[in-house]
Amino acid sequence: MEYLDFEKPIQEIYDQYINCLMIEKKSGVDMKEVCNQLQHKLEQTIKKLHSHLTPWQRVQLSRHPNRPYTLDYILSITKKESFIELHGDRHIGDDKAMIGGFGKIEDQTFMFIGTQKGKNTKDRQYRRFGMPNPEGYRKALRLMKLAEKFRKPIVTFIDTPGAYPGIEAEERGQGEAIGKNIYEMMCMKVPIIVLIIGEGASGGALGIGVGDKVSMMENSWYSVISPESCSTILWGNWKNKEKSAEALKLTAEDMHKLNLIDDVIKEPLGGAHFRPEQAYRTIKKKIIKYYKELSCIDTEELIIVRKNKYISIGVFND
Repeated sequence: MEYLDFEKPIQEIYDQYINCLMIEKKSGVDMKEVCNQLQHKLEQTIKKLHSHLTPWQRVQLSRHPNRPYTLDYILSITKKESFIELHGDRHIGDDKAMIGGFGKIEDQTFMFIGTQKGKNTKDRQYRRFGMPNPEGYRKALRLMKLAEKFRKPIVTFIDTPGAYPGIEAEERGQGEAIGKNIYEMMCMKVPIIVLIIGEGASGGALGIGVGDKVSMMENSWYSVISPESCSTILWGNWKNKEKSAEALKLTAEDMHKLNLIDDVIKEPLGGAHFRPEQAYRTIKKKIIKYYKELSCIDTEELIIVRKNKYISIGVFND
């Protein structure tokens, strides 16, 4: 387990707790009372730290190297071997930063689509750090259309620092691909559930971010720009990233207060990276709950409500 700078107090107690368990196992000496005390102290320390997290600390947690990624969630919540990954946009190629395919939760088939980061240096380069090219968004749209054809609900997982910013991406129509996805998702005739599980940056997130239910995990963020980029534009360097994170109102709590998302998904104590299995169960329950709510709505009404949901964003009475 890797720890962030502000998590050092957690690391110290956790290491003591593990050592206590190891001593008990090797020596046979009863140390249950000491271990229980350390476990209680660990939980209290985590609660204390996580009850006063700053927006920048939330951003750091969203990028935690041990945090579960899209494929981790999909493979954990679907029935064994039911997930079938589909590839290619039928124009340019197969973008590894965007993954998708059919999978089952209980007896219901879903189309799962999401941005995928890598777990090590080689994998991160392979996945382009979760930053899709235009063909990634076109692949996502192709899969959404396929889901619509077979009347299967769509679930998207967002965890991206943004769409790929390279010249070649712009040459192949990055803006057009994202814009077309937003347009087409507005009129999809099947329920769409959007889950922001980590970073939700700019158009890179919006390209698969239009849905009937949009929820954020507690330690995720959603904004038009990252705190570092915002700081660079305004001050010429990254030194004011904490100040930018505060001003951008990018946390799940902020987004919910502004009525930009429908729900904040509670994470396990310490974050999704601390107890991933618990995070998987929570996400699975949420998907089932949302689908049951949305499946009862008539198709035409579903589209009207979805459009009105986005049309109303930013509107206020003077």
